[in-house]
Amino acid sequence: MDLLQEEKHTMKITKILKEPRVIILLFFLLMAFLAIDYNFGDKGIVVGSVDSNSSAAMAGMLSASSDTKLTAREKIFSVNNKEVDNINDFSILVDSIPLNSSFRISTSKQTYVLIKNSDDIGITPVKEASSNLRKGLELQGGTRVLLRPEDKVSDDQMKDLIATMERRLNVYGLSDLSIKSASDLEGNKYIVVEIAGATKEEVKNLVASQGKFEAKIGDKTVFEGGNKDITHVCRTDGTCSRIITPCSRSAEGIGCRFEFEISLSDEAASRHADITKDLSINTTASGQKILEKTIDFYLDGIMVDSLQVDSSLKGNKATRIVISGPGFGSTEKEAITNAIANRDKLQTVLITGSLPTKLSVEKVDSISPSLGEAFLKNALLVGILAVIGVLLVIYIRYRIFKIVIPIMITVFSEIFIILGFSALFKNNIDIAAIAGIIAAIGTGVNDQIVITDDIVKGNPDEVKANIKKAFFIIMVAYFTAVAAMLPLLRAGAGLLTGFAIATIVGVTGGVLITRPAFSVIMKHLMSKD
Repeated sequence: MDLLQEEKHTMKITKILKEPRVIILLFFLLMAFLAIDYNFGDKGIVVGSVDSNSSAAMAGMLSASSDTKLTAREKIFSVNNKEVDNINDFSILVDSIPLNSSFRISTSKQTYVLIKNSDDIGITPVKEASSNLRKGLELQGGTRVLLRPEDKVSDDQMKDLIATMERRLNVYGLSDLSIKSASDLEGNKYIVVEIAGATKEEVKNLVASQGKFEAKIGDKTVFEGGNKDITHVCRTDGTCSRIITPCSRSAEGIGCRFEFEISLSDEAASRHADITKDLSINTTASGQKILEKTIDFYLDGIMVDSLQVDSSLKGNKATRIVISGPGFGSTEKEAITNAIANRDKLQTVLITGSLPTKLSVEKVDSISPSLGEAFLKNALLVGILAVIGVLLVIYIRYRIFKIVIPIMITVFSEIFIILGFSALFKNNIDIAAIAGIIAAIGTGVNDQIVITDDIVKGNPDEVKANIKKAFFIIMVAYFTAVAAMLPLLRAGAGLLTGFAIATIVGVTGGVLITRPAFSVIMKHLMSKD
């Protein structure tokens, strides 16, 4: 008798696996698994970002593109043939290399030869991702800034804004960043910037300021920031970019100065020659001959520094210019830190140019990585408890254990398909997306109960008719849910987009993939054949 029962169960499982709807479900689960691409092996480190004009950039290394899959990023294997397993190993090996010496970094792409001309070689290594699932701000920590253009901008201008901001943030060496446009139901346009591991002030200073740099002699502009006038900005070489020490002391505190060299285009150099050729020459008390007017540096309309111009540069096409500026603090360490921050910001603006329009900060959210990690653990725990609770209620309702198993399989299948979609289309898994997954699973369990009721409590001779009746109710609920989610794609300046997408993907996948498969599984399990 037991052997006969076992044979019947085997036959039912075989019939279930041969059902086209179940085969379709298995196909989509396989596609989701391939899209997520979970890394089961040992995890090392990858190239997160590469600073422009750095030793790494000069050697040909590039920052990871935002379109690159997380598991396909350039992995770092060794430094000078010494294996690297984590970020600490990498830092120790790079720090041990003497200045002005060459060394090799072997990666999954190739072996690079770098020259260490400063302590910072321009590489930001990050831990290798375990899958292609992108954690949102709330799960990994960082800063989110909601920006609004002060002037009316077209779609093309919005693209230019985002492109300039991406260059600016990449130059600054920030990795794991997301910049996207958004709008609300009233048609207002916004830019949402999310950066992992950056502080609130860093992000506000980098993305909110227009960053319009001008160098003027009198009221005439010699050159502006951006690659039209500036061909090279020295950033990491200690010979042409440095903090001038010792710092000076005053009653207000301590002041330090930075300086770095830039190269001008032929057009900007010719402009310099034209502006200076008619200026008269003055002699200082120390006997130095200088031009009658200074060259003044302006950032967003505020003069940040002013320098004397040597008489030898009069009417000359000067292609190399030294930019300098101050940094202040109550201690020398604070003053040096402030000078470095001011230098980095100015170098970034000079490299990327100004934004097409000014931006106002509408909202800033900042979450520490430790809180993000704690939230992820709590979310997983609560999710597991919720699923167990739902399954327990279903078992109490039907008192049939074989009903609980397909419902559990369907619930986890829907979650897996949503995660696979998010990995494939590079959508972040954040609080909004998790809420959308929960909403989709809730409607899914409700639909499965409708199907189960019609199969278990309906007329056994009218199973097909009962399933059709159940699916009519399910389709009405589906179109209602999708209609309710569509406005949320644009509501809240894009902050609710993750919720809407996860919900739509979940209920659509449920209606087209998992619930049809669930209905045939239930039909076979509850049949008396």
